Amino acid sequence: MMKKKDKIKVLLVDDEEEFVKTLSERLQMRDVDSDTAFDGEQAIELVSEQEPDVLVLDLKMPGIHGLDVLRWIKNFHPEVQVIIMTGHGTEHDEEKARELGAFDYLKKPVETDSLVQKIKVAYKAHFEDAMSAVAFAESGEFDTAKDIMRGEGPGGSDRAPSEQEKDKKTNN
Repeated sequence: MMKKKDKIKVLLVDDEEEFVKTLSERLQMRDVDSDTAFDGEQAIELVSEQEPDVLVLDLKMPGIHGLDVLRWIKNFHPEVQVIIMTGHGTEHDEEKARELGAFDYLKKPVETDSLVQKIKVAYKAHFEDAMSAVAFAESGEFDTAKDIMRGEGPGGSDRAPSEQEKDKKTNN
């Protein structure tokens, strides 16, 4: 059986180095373990080496654009919850990010406590999806388990909570 970890592991990705270092320190003061990356290439490398629970990702960075990083993560590490946090995003960027599987889309500036809450909600969804997938796998429904981990199956949570709430209201 899976056991919940003591700390949520977060990767912060933003090309504004001072901002992301300060944010990392603030998260750690709130008992959220975080690493930092300053561009898309570094983010992909770190996710490949040590998969985080939640990734907080800027869009506009030199090199690989944040949407391309999101696409890569959802293809190769679909269980990682991705929160977009940007100061330069457009409505089209937000629509595309949600379409690609972003858990949430935030516009800077964001209060640290508010971000911590979003991270915790994303982590909870990550953990619940993993538990659901285990249950389906144990009952022999491997395709359903894979779909859940990709955010496509019953209860898959690669969509923002607001989208999931709409589904619940529609289904009730």
